Parts: sequence; C-alpha cells; structure tokens
Amino acid sequence: MDNAILTGIVLVTGVVLAVVAQWRGWRPSLPVVLAVGVGFRLLIMAVAAMSEWQPVDFVNSFKPAGEAVLNGQDPVLGSKGGWHFLPTIPYVYGLLLWLGIPWEWGGRLVTVVADIILIPLVGRLAGGSAASLRAFQYACNPLAILVASVHGQVEPVALVFGVAAFVVARGPGDPDRPGLRHDPVTYVRQAVAAHGFGGAVRRAREYGIGRALRQGTARGLTPREGDRAALRRALFAGLLMGLALCAKSWPIWLIPGMLLLLPTVRARAVAFVATGIMPVLFIVTEPLLLNASLDEIVQALRTIGDIRPIVGEWGYSAILVGGDWTLDSGIATFGTRLIYVTVLVTAFLWRRADPVDLTTAVLLAFMVVTPRLGAQYLLWFMPFLVARPTPNRFYWPAVIGVCLWAGYGYLPMTQSWEIWSTQHAAWAQASVALLPILAYAMPWDRRVPVACVQGEAPGRPAPQPSDRTENPVRTPG
Repeated sequence: MDNAILTGIVLVTGVVLAVVAQWRGWRPSLPVVLAVGVGFRLLIMAVAAMSEWQPVDFVNSFKPAGEAVLNGQDPVLGSKGGWHFLPTIPYVYGLLLWLGIPWEWGGRLVTVVADIILIPLVGRLAGGSAASLRAFQYACNPLAILVASVHGQVEPVALVFGVAAFVVARGPGDPDRPGLRHDPVTYVRQAVAAHGFGGAVRRAREYGIGRALRQGTARGLTPREGDRAALRRALFAGLLMGLALCAKSWPIWLIPGMLLLLPTVRARAVAFVATGIMPVLFIVTEPLLLNASLDEIVQALRTIGDIRPIVGEWGYSAILVGGDWTLDSGIATFGTRLIYVTVLVTAFLWRRADPVDLTTAVLLAFMVVTPRLGAQYLLWFMPFLVARPTPNRFYWPAVIGVCLWAGYGYLPMTQSWEIWSTQHAAWAQASVALLPILAYAMPWDRRVPVACVQGEAPGRPAPQPSDRTENPVRTPG
C-alpha cells in the first residue's frame, strides 16, 4: 500500500486517543465521536483508493460480483466463485458501478458507511455512563479502519446489522442482562445438595422429566404482560440478524446471544424464525432481479456451502505447514471439529453470563482454535469486546496485539511482492503468540451475571464489568 507511513501515523494516533480517553475518563458527545470516526475512515479510504496497490480479493472477487449483477448474472457464478455469499451486497456494488463511481472508491464506500453507523451502535451496545467512551474507542480502532477503509472487506456490513439486532433485542432498561435464566445445571446442583444424589434421582423419576419439560414449555409459551412489545422487538431483531447473514455466513455465531437477550421463549421463537426471512427473500427473488435460472441458483448455493480447506495463515495451522497458504483437508477437518466442540463448551461455560459477554467469549474462542483466518476475521469480536471490555491487563494486549499483527500485514508487507513473499511465512507463524492473549481476553470473571452472584452469595463481592471502573487504566483489573 502506498503512503504506509502516513496511514501508520493515523492508526497510532487512534490507539493513543483510545487509551488516553479511558485514562482520562473522557465522555465525548456523539457529534465529536462521529467527527473523529468519519475523519479517520475517509482519510484512510482516500489514501487507499489512490494507491497503486489494491487488495487482491477486493479487485478480483468483489468487483466481478458487482459487474455480474450489472450483467444480470448470479454474483457467485459471475465471479467464478470469488464471491461466495448471497447477492445482497453485490446488488449495492452493481448500483455504485452503474452510477459510474470508480471501483476503488465505490467498493470501499459500502464498508466505510457501515463502519461509521457501527460507531454509535457500539455505544448503544455498551450502555450506561461509558457508552460515549466505548463509541469513541471504536471510532479510533485501527483494525476497524483498516478492514473498512483499506481492505474493503464486508465484515462491517455484517456487524452493523448484527450489533443492531443485539441493541433491538435488548430494548430499553439496564444494559446488564442475565443469560440463561432457568439454568438446569443449577437446579440439579440444588436438588443434589438438598436430597443427595440418590434422592435427587428418585425425585426426578417420580416427578417425570417429560412432565417437567412439558410444564416448562407451557410456561414459556404462555402470553405475559408486555408480550406484544417483546414480540415486536424479536421480529425486528430477527430481521436485522437475517440481513447480517445475507452479508456473510459467520454471524450465525451471534444468534444465541441475540436470542438470550429476549425475555420469553415466545419472543425467542419469533426472532429465530424471523432470522431466516431475509436470506430466503434474497434467494427466492433472485430470478426476478437477475437472469438466473433455478439450476444456477442451486449451483450458486452449493458453491456458497462448499468451504475450501485453506489453512496455514493463522495460529497452529501456520506452525504445522510452515506459514504458507495451502489446501489441507486433514488440518481443516480437524480444525472445524475443534471449533464446534470449543464453541459448545464456551457457550456452556458462559450460559448464564450477559449475552454480550457470551458472544465475546464465543468469538474469541473461535479465533483461538480456528485453522484458517483472514485479518478481517479479527474484527468479528471487536465491537463486543470494546462495548464490554475485560480487565485492562487482558483487554488492551488483545486489542493492540491484533491491530499490530493485522497492521503489519496490511501496511509494510504490501509495499512489494518481494516483501510479501519473503515475510509472509514468519508473519503468519507469529500469529500463534496472539492465541493465549485472546484466550486471556475472554470475560472469565463475568461467566455469572452480577445479580446471580449476589443472589447466590450475599456476602461475596461480585465481579464488575470493567466499563464501570472509574479509572481503569491507572488501576487495571
């Protein structure tokens, strides 16, 4: 990338502002926050758009998808598999190309606008007195600026809808919410403590597990006061999450957190069904908007579902293959199974936590165990971690660490092909140092919400989210 020094200075300035803001307890107004965020993103977008170097996928995959839409083709097939998501964003690409906006500007406009909208949403997700601080820190986040303004990757589009779904699902009131309210593990522990293991088993047999499940389901589906407002929030939250899935497939990991933010089983059922509406809509309307036959749509969906076993650029897979991009079905299969097991274990451990903390934990755990990762993936957890940061001795190393690693790949290594080819392996293998840092950044001290801790042990001090700390940089953790 041209002007890497100027870009680096801007990004370092962003980090300094974010750290000083927390140290000094700044609470800037929304216009100030947006002015900073817009200024950073437009400046770097202009530098990137005028650069001779352009990201390979930005030119060879995203642009052909927009051109395919202009030609009435399915973007997956028209880009020869370069674009392997639903046609939602290529419709916007096609419109911008039709308007005559140069691709170097128009392609990035989509992601920059989404990332700017995401800034106040991070503040809303944080809630409380620190909302403006968290929005400001995301406005200054170097990784967000790089992904949106330099790479033009569509993560900000998926995130703007995903975070908006969280904000809508949570609704008004206290931003701190419990996760799974009726925890079966807690019930089992209480029964064993009261009656012993054998007595608990006998009582469960006498009462009947099926009967308990039926009664619990009936209670969950029974209408309650204020249900209409909750169902309305559930519908809109589900539609927003569906739009996130239209941008990319990974927001599927956000769905559990969104559902847990809703107060009733009925609301969660509505949100779950509504999540599928927008993806289905974009699929079934494709023959009306494009010259795509049913066979072509089926072929495109198969291409979308076909995950290539690309490994070697992140974490343990980079160590195993020497840091070179490669296709290895063995490592990819092992890594995929490890992801599923890890996500299930993480969801179980954080089942009672605030749903935002649950989502942060799941996404960070994904980063630790995934065998494949592009630098833009590291943005997945950033709005959630920034909104509800963990103690500073874990939070700042994670944020600054991933920004340094990604920034080195985006800036110094793109100065020439020779630099990229000679340094890529070491850069990829160096990512393994981030794995324990990301694991430590998980909200370990908030696996049980504050209210539950106080209810179970009145005399025991409850862990507090670090965004409630008055001066968390001077007194970390």
